[in-house]
Amino acid sequence: MIVDSAVYRGGERVLVDCTTHDYTALREAAAREGGFVWVGLHSPTPEEIDAVASTFGLHPLAVEDALTAHQRPKLDRYGDCLFLVLKTLWYVDAEDAVETGEVSLFVGPDFVVTVRHGSGAALKAARRYLEQRSSVLSHGPSSVLYAVCDTVVDGYVEVVEELQVDVDEVEASVFSPQRTDDSVRIYTLKREIAEVRRAVLPLREPIRRFSAGVVDGIDNDAAPFFRDVGDHLAQAADVVDTLDSLLSTAFEAHLARISVQQNDDMRRISAGVALVAGPTLIAGVYGMNFDDMPELHWTFGYPMALVLMACVSGGLWRLFKKSGWL
Repeated sequence: MIVDSAVYRGGERVLVDCTTHDYTALREAAAREGGFVWVGLHSPTPEEIDAVASTFGLHPLAVEDALTAHQRPKLDRYGDCLFLVLKTLWYVDAEDAVETGEVSLFVGPDFVVTVRHGSGAALKAARRYLEQRSSVLSHGPSSVLYAVCDTVVDGYVEVVEELQVDVDEVEASVFSPQRTDDSVRIYTLKREIAEVRRAVLPLREPIRRFSAGVVDGIDNDAAPFFRDVGDHLAQAADVVDTLDSLLSTAFEAHLARISVQQNDDMRRISAGVALVAGPTLIAGVYGMNFDDMPELHWTFGYPMALVLMACVSGGLWRLFKKSGWL
């Protein structure tokens, strides 16, 4: 699906007398105006992306990657065209799940083609941001590359903040007085953090290169903007590492608490058995009915046995209570 196509010149959107599907006319208009074309696609069909590829001369391997998606973040060069792949992330709080999508960018001297898959990181906001800031948009295709990277990385920060809330909840649950079973949720969160790491960590090198201004075709004046994106990306990466470490610690603490709880249960069970064993022993002794047991013929023998059972049980109960077994 074609989301939007437009010609930009001097930091402004230029009105052209053609449709958004007429890529040849758009590129010719951009050439006349000394500007560039930005074509935005969302989950395009092979026919749609082939039409774009033939107009802008996109490399078949890059087109195949952009069409099939499921690529790791990377930066490649095909002639005078840059090809950047970004993973998009968004958080589903009800399921403690991080969903992923993908954005592929083709950046040439006079064009930018963005191909988005998934529901995350809609690029309308990036386009609107640039159209409202002509000073940024005047940097040409480099400004689009920056705006898309900034939008995607801001999505990472939002996801990491949501994960931070969930990890705090897990920690509170693990160390609460109540008995809880947090192992499943801890595993789920660690798996989702691994998903975030696969999106964040490979992107650091491309952003570093953009920040250093060593990528041909990217305006050197755009380097400070990419440094800002790099700062946000580094922040997200640091928090992801911290959350993963906290979850590992929480899981170890959870297992330790289970062990302690099992020991407490065994002590209580043992104390209960001992409370019953004392009276059972007394009853067993006096239930043997030997003739030479004088208590059997004594008037107060029965009350004495009951009092003895009560004293033994009471003494054991007090002992176990004092030692913390009950």
